[in-house]
Amino acid sequence: MTRQHAHDAPGPRAWMGLAVVLGPVLLVSMDGSILFLAMPRISQALSPTADQALWILDVYGFAVGSLLVAFGAIGDRYGRLKLLMTGATVFGLGSAGAAFAPTPELLIVCRALMGVAGATLLPSALAVLSELFPDPRRRARAIGIFAAAFAAGFAIGPVIGGALLGQFWWGSVFLVNLPVITVFLGFAPVLLREVRSGGSGRVDPLSVVTSAGGLLLTIHGVKHWAADGISALPITTIVAGTAVLIFFGRRQRRLENPLIDFSLFRDRVFTIAVITGLLPLAAWSATAYLSGVHLQSVLGLGVLQAALLALPGAAALILSCVVTPAVAERIGKRAALLVCHFSIAGGLLLLLPVSVTGGIGWYVASTVIAGLGYGISFAVVADTAVGAVPAERAGSAGAIAETSNEIGNALGIALLGSLAALLFRLQGPDLAPTLDETLQSPSLPAPVIQDAKSAFVTGLHVVVLVASLLHAALGTAALRRLPRPAREQRTSEVHERHAQAPMESKA
Repeated sequence: MTRQHAHDAPGPRAWMGLAVVLGPVLLVSMDGSILFLAMPRISQALSPTADQALWILDVYGFAVGSLLVAFGAIGDRYGRLKLLMTGATVFGLGSAGAAFAPTPELLIVCRALMGVAGATLLPSALAVLSELFPDPRRRARAIGIFAAAFAAGFAIGPVIGGALLGQFWWGSVFLVNLPVITVFLGFAPVLLREVRSGGSGRVDPLSVVTSAGGLLLTIHGVKHWAADGISALPITTIVAGTAVLIFFGRRQRRLENPLIDFSLFRDRVFTIAVITGLLPLAAWSATAYLSGVHLQSVLGLGVLQAALLALPGAAALILSCVVTPAVAERIGKRAALLVCHFSIAGGLLLLLPVSVTGGIGWYVASTVIAGLGYGISFAVVADTAVGAVPAERAGSAGAIAETSNEIGNALGIALLGSLAALLFRLQGPDLAPTLDETLQSPSLPAPVIQDAKSAFVTGLHVVVLVASLLHAALGTAALRRLPRPAREQRTSEVHERHAQAPMESKA
């Protein structure tokens, strides 16, 4: 027993391997948010349309979210380290292309390429960590550090983007990825070993295509409708996308190895956990993007000032993510999820007093209070989802929970961002579909500028109210539907007995 324990104890190689793996993990999450403060500068340089601006922001998240599960299965079959190295290389190439993209269209393509590469990195990094840390307790610590790094990337993305833009041109927010990728490619072959599960099961290519295609068609229709008004094209695109997603869902029920196991959603704890992975990221991404535009284009702050104002919220999010697992052990996951949703709902409402002339203090208070809830969602969602299902289905549950974060990040910009764009088009001066495009119009009289800024703030307020109400509703559902602590403990014990039964039978 002692020899086994000594064998399992991780040495310097394991901890150095963890440090190397955390680099790409940090980049994947950071690139989901690094453009929030950069978009006004990109709009000035490339003049994207309202539709293109939203795609620049969220095509990355859609690519990551729609391909995470598929690349998890591909890595199991062909080798995690091989996929990790390939993905890191493509991520670096996509970053370099994005940095020097001369048109909005090429920037969107490069962001999509980065998203495809990012989808290879997250599941493979987790599998490689399991090889580095065979002891369950130390592996749990390593995965906790992994989760904290992932949350930190989302939180510090806008801050790093703002700091870079204070000194360099907009492409610097992509070039910052290259040193990290270079270090990873240099050290990964030395510190990490190949991991594969033997290739059980296969990836259904049609499921991959229909899941990604259905999402993109539906969201494209919604954005087109918000930016240009209702017409035959957006209606047709939305209907086509919805039909493809329905086909995807029905196909999963017939496959032996589905891309997404929808039967898991019969468990209400699992369902609430997955929605908790999606909705907070949707609210956070939309409000962070719109607040960045408000600080710069409405209040006239510099990008570095806006980045510094985001620091307290980022610190609250990271701290909450780190301490939540220990706190949740004492108060229970049910109580943690309740605090998560109601703190986000309350924090978002603090953005309602912001106006055309002020609101900086309200913004900082909002990010701190809501940040506590966002950190909780990062920390407990995957564990809650996995703990809600039998041990033999834990892999599928974890993949769905991980995917919900990335899809939520993209949906926040796509849907809530489109809602803000729609309200600006309906209430603004009707000179251009976005605030930044409107303000770039020559010789604007002061009343028109005021109307444009007022219309944007109205859109921000409506988005904040909608997101807050959704969180309050989900918090109420969690209060009514999740088991109380005593029952939660009994459920956990049942799953532990199921997990131990095969080992006992082998013994």
